[in-house]
Amino acid sequence: MTSKPEVFVGIDVSKHRLDIAVRPSGETWSVANAPEAFGPLLKRLKALHPTLIVLEATGGLEAAVVAELAHAQLPVAVVNPKRVREFGRASGQLAKTDPLDANLLAHFAEAIRPPVRPLPTAESERLASLVTRRRQVLNMLTAERNRQQTVLGAMRERIATHITWLEGEAQALDEELRQFIKQTPAWQATDELLQSVPGVGPVLSMTLIADLPELGQLDRQEIAALVGVAPMNRDSGHKRGKRRTQGGRASVRNVL
Repeated sequence: MTSKPEVFVGIDVSKHRLDIAVRPSGETWSVANAPEAFGPLLKRLKALHPTLIVLEATGGLEAAVVAELAHAQLPVAVVNPKRVREFGRASGQLAKTDPLDANLLAHFAEAIRPPVRPLPTAESERLASLVTRRRQVLNMLTAERNRQQTVLGAMRERIATHITWLEGEAQALDEELRQFIKQTPAWQATDELLQSVPGVGPVLSMTLIADLPELGQLDRQEIAALVGVAPMNRDSGHKRGKRRTQGGRASVRNVL
């Protein structure tokens, strides 16, 4: 008896449209990137019984459809766009259109098979948004402090007022993060364990909990590669190149 072929789906996400490609059938179609289009899309995808669905991280444009796919218990993975671009160059796809990108994602899913990650819970999403907002406020504080040194008179006073507000906002976010973690027993235990390690303080602990949920589920080599702190070999023949880190999760790496 012949086994049923595996099905791989790539979804290219833009602000107003989703382009879908299926391998090995070559089927393609497009739908609006809007809640009213998700129901028919899910029904059509479920009928395909896909082995894996792959999308690129697009700064949040993919969030709604990824949530719908995960809630429908479809196997979905969100991948780094850089990996897909490098895969496209390696496979000879240089042209770029949304349908071609969708097909490339399906090909990537079939060849690379990135792991399916569990959908973050509402609490995890809130924690991640708090950590992200804290990072944004600190970046604004740095920019305003640098800017304050280059202006004169009344403008310096206005910047000083904004700095005072940003400092208060950062403190409020720190307190909200502390209280939020305390209210979640599992996170509280993780936070206590992480901060028991010399050199790990509350900021690093909160960042790891929010931005690296795979911590504790992968071995040390895999987690280092995921963050982008694992030195990559650059060897060829007798040549031994310099090891360098690359890629990974910049938010975690920067705090580390």
